[in-house]
Amino acid sequence: MKYYISKKINTNFEQAVHLVTESLKKEGFGILTEINLQEKLKEKLDVDFRKYKILGACNPAYAYKAIQQEDKIGTMLPCSVIVQELGNNEIEVAAVDPVASMMAIENQDLVGIATEIKEKLERAIASL
Repeated sequence: MKYYISKKINTNFEQAVHLVTESLKKEGFGILTEINLQEKLKEKLDVDFRKYKILGACNPAYAYKAIQQEDKIGTMLPCSVIVQELGNNEIEVAAVDPVASMMAIENQDLVGIATEIKEKLERAIASL
């Protein structure tokens, strides 16, 4: 089973981040965290790396439902969505597949929640 949902789009990096953020918003997600990996690798390791951001996306209603079913589910939240520059205005957007990640948790009550979140992430990425 693939552990992510992805799509390649043709645009510039900054526009891609904006499009992803807006697409996620339409599905009820907000961005809680944004990690600029290119910047951090340069700062910490003096490494030149391509443009790469990790967005921590959260749908509060579903996070609440999940935490009611499994109190340690917060270790797997928020949903990570990456935006990475591949070159020549080609950008890849990928999100964690919550159904795949929930397989590590032995709680059948999470299956429905994970499936609904996966559908929302798939729609958000497909709409780009």
